[in-house]
Amino acid sequence: MNRVNIRWVLAFVLLGSMACAPASEEKRLRPALESITAEDLAADTKILASDEFEGRAPATPGEDKTIAFLKTEFEKLGLRPGNGESFFQEVPMVVLSPDASLGLQVKGGKKPLSLAVEEEFVAFTQRVVEEIALADSEMVFAGYGIVAPEYGWNDYEGLDVRGKTVVVLVNDPGYETGDPALFTGRAMTYYGRWTYKYEEAARQGAAGLFIVHETGPAAYPWSVVQTGRTGPQYTLVSPDNNMSRCPVEGWLHLEAAHKVFAAAGLDYDKAKDAAARPGFKGFPLGLKASLTLKNGIRKVVSNNVIALLPGAKRPGEYVIYMAHWDHFGRNPALAGDQIFNGAVDNATGTAALIELAEAFTKLKRPPDRPIVFLSVTGEEQGLIGSAFYATHPVFPTAKTVAAINMDALNVLGPMRDITVIGYGLSELDGYIEAAAKEAGRTVNPDPTPEKGSYFRSDHFPFAKEGIPAVYPSSGSDHAARGREWALAEREKYTAEKYHKTTDEYDSAWDLSGAVDDLRLLFKVGYRLAMDAAFPNWKDGTPYKAKRDADTARAGI
Repeated sequence: MNRVNIRWVLAFVLLGSMACAPASEEKRLRPALESITAEDLAADTKILASDEFEGRAPATPGEDKTIAFLKTEFEKLGLRPGNGESFFQEVPMVVLSPDASLGLQVKGGKKPLSLAVEEEFVAFTQRVVEEIALADSEMVFAGYGIVAPEYGWNDYEGLDVRGKTVVVLVNDPGYETGDPALFTGRAMTYYGRWTYKYEEAARQGAAGLFIVHETGPAAYPWSVVQTGRTGPQYTLVSPDNNMSRCPVEGWLHLEAAHKVFAAAGLDYDKAKDAAARPGFKGFPLGLKASLTLKNGIRKVVSNNVIALLPGAKRPGEYVIYMAHWDHFGRNPALAGDQIFNGAVDNATGTAALIELAEAFTKLKRPPDRPIVFLSVTGEEQGLIGSAFYATHPVFPTAKTVAAINMDALNVLGPMRDITVIGYGLSELDGYIEAAAKEAGRTVNPDPTPEKGSYFRSDHFPFAKEGIPAVYPSSGSDHAARGREWALAEREKYTAEKYHKTTDEYDSAWDLSGAVDDLRLLFKVGYRLAMDAAFPNWKDGTPYKAKRDADTARAGI
């Protein structure tokens, strides 16, 4: 029998045994599960989201307090340092402070435009330079800015954008049309993410790229862009000082985009509609853009926090729980409340790491495989800490069994279901399904796949390196109030609190649903740690080839 068939047989046997949920296992795990409580979760969340922690921005006193708190809590539990003799993995960063106060000047059309920074556009650069400028840069509309051969789509075909400024739409054509045969319909692909669009613009040689912001397809309001892209910008240190990046990256407010297209004698809505149709061809706008960015440059070191519970039988094979500890810190330019406390996002997930760590220490004997508790930096600035770990792993990627990511826990109370961001991609689904069935819950995919959540949190850099990674999120079918209420509450949070100073700890939260989720995730991690199999990606996923190559080299 070949190795692939053996894996499937092992997985089948495992899932069958998990579905039975033997009473002996329940008894063995009870002290661990009961140690996960709403009171403990609330206490740690309240501390991490307090004003004392100053919004937990990387390389600030808020970071110092946060990582010291995590180290102390892990030490209290008797966990070992995860990075040799240290609980910390240094993450070298550059902090760039762009000043675009002169505005974005657009001329050549019916009338010149002067767009105001923050209100009408934001612009920044990842290049580590003191000044960068667009000077009468020709403007081009390139639809969605996508080159996707597998979908037969190339927005840049026939366009020479070298040295020019490109305007593109957010998300991808499938979202706009809802056509399931176009890309993946309403579900966002990676081609729809802003990160991809900047990457592709750089490959095309563009001098600048502006993405038109619309709340629906972007999945968040303009205020989120303002918060994330007008203050200090964090990026990893690279050997070329990021000179391979597109020189100017930015966003246009929707109303500003209408002005730009009108200046070109075009109707934005008609151009947008055309861009979502197969056969679309990009075109020059007949306009020229000018912009000067002056950068403050500061090299800093931030930290991932890594704690380890050793394994009893398979000490070189690792199960990772992860959550990002960072948020946006303090903005002294704001009137009134200046602190982005990041209570839900992601003090809850960080506190969850402590709860899960404590639960594993309640076992009478440690699991067969080590459990890693990884709290990463720089998620809010583009998954920086997780990307650094994934490309500079402390534990070998081929021997990393799985990564379970926690980002923004459920504060609404018990759910009948659990949502899995990335459901259907890997064999981790079976572990989650078995644990959910025991809890009387169903497993559902992301109810809003158009938001591209799979590409927006820290599991994604792990997936790109081939590590099976999953993001179980709060369910969307509230036990007492139903699905519509839960989804409405989630949208309310996005509109009123997400990446705002209003994301603060609230004693009125019902964390019993978060406890349900963590107890379920404890079982998932425990069974992965007690198993002999290595779960893999399912056929057809873009991450499987990397995993197969890594495990083959490691003889797994």
